Amino acid sequence: MSIRLYVGNLPKELDRQELEALFAQEGGDSTSTKVVTDRKTGKCRGFGFVTVETEEQADQLIEKFNGHVFNDSALKIEKALPKASPADEDGSGRPNNQRGGKGKARNSNSGGQQKSVQPDPRWADELEKLKEMLVAQTQS
Repeated sequence: MSIRLYVGNLPKELDRQELEALFAQEGGDSTSTKVVTDRKTGKCRGFGFVTVETEEQADQLIEKFNGHVFNDSALKIEKALPKASPADEDGSGRPNNQRGGKGKARNSNSGGQQKSVQPDPRWADELEKLKEMLVAQTQS
């Protein structure tokens, strides 16, 4: 099963070949890359994706390149979240929970049941630290 990695903080003047050359050294021939570009300008939007074959390759790339300075930008690399399924989308190309804040907020509390929102697991440790700091501040 292939693993997608999110690569953030890419320079605006980047093309796919440069990103591919950077990761081909470590990932081998089985690595594929994608740079997300602006439709109007054709320039990099600051992020892209690298796909590798195994978890081990993914972990090696994250360890080696997360924070690596590339064209004066420190790269941010992490495992990408899975793509939203078509059933999760509202036709706008965005998942239902990311409407961009336009329009009135809807109350989705139907029938007295409320869905619990779970924090992003990538930030769970930081969230716990913040909660502990808040409790400490309110107690003193």
